[in-house]
Amino acid sequence: MPASPTAAPEHIKDVNTRYHDAAADEYDAKWAIDFGATGQKQVRAKLVKALGERDGESFGAGLEIGSGTGYFSLNLMQLGAIERLTATDISPGMLRRLATTAEGLGLAVETVETEAEVLPFEDESFDLVFGHAVLHHIPDLDRAFAEFRRVLRPGGAIAFAGEPSRYGDRLAALPKRAGLLLAPAWRRAVGAQPRAIAEAEQSEGHSLEGEVDVHAFTPADLRRLLRDAGFEHRRVGGEELLANAWGWGLRTVESSAEPESISWGWRKFAFRSYLALQKVDSRLLEPHLPAELFYNLLVSARKPA
Repeated sequence: MPASPTAAPEHIKDVNTRYHDAAADEYDAKWAIDFGATGQKQVRAKLVKALGERDGESFGAGLEIGSGTGYFSLNLMQLGAIERLTATDISPGMLRRLATTAEGLGLAVETVETEAEVLPFEDESFDLVFGHAVLHHIPDLDRAFAEFRRVLRPGGAIAFAGEPSRYGDRLAALPKRAGLLLAPAWRRAVGAQPRAIAEAEQSEGHSLEGEVDVHAFTPADLRRLLRDAGFEHRRVGGEELLANAWGWGLRTVESSAEPESISWGWRKFAFRSYLALQKVDSRLLEPHLPAELFYNLLVSARKPA
């Protein structure tokens, strides 16, 4: 569950910086982040769904908020959806990891360590302001959305995906509890060894994971932020129900085992089954169920031209 949004902003930012610095080198493996065809297909689908467009569009200058290791932005760059990328984060460790990955992919990226509420960029500098799973970490969202609008060019877009819904956050507790109960039997079945040191106890940074989330949203929360910041063409949608329930169960049992003892066969099954449920969500559930029911929310809007 999210930490209290009434906690001091300085504390929230300090915890997020320390946790993400500590997690940076293992982050891609922990969350099965892919920078190949699969990852590119995933992020293209998220951007298209967020913007409400069939085929998507390309943007000149893109500003990513809370870039992490670059899952969203680097895949979009490889697809040509963004020509020039400025990647920002409060975690220097995450930005170093992103820069290393970008270099390996042959992508030119500018990285800037900054808070979302005070962006060090000129007015009307970007065509797209975007991010993945970042808004729920930001203490002062009203200030942040005002900054997003300020740095956008007239007619420019904002698009955020992967934001936890309030109801979906409660739903995620069920597969997590089930995963804890099933973990011993799962380890025996797949031949995995119990983790000697719990993941949360491996370092001070890892122990902070439970404190980095500040918000879980309702669609109305996000619509208000867009409206109050002066955006138009506002959209809020839901994404992933079955896939996230399954994914949290998988993540919970896997975290109970030493990573190197988990077989490649199991990892391949887990990843493919998650992708299969993503398709069920996308084709059957997302078009027909209200956004509130999904674990993830997507939000987009335009700055008035």
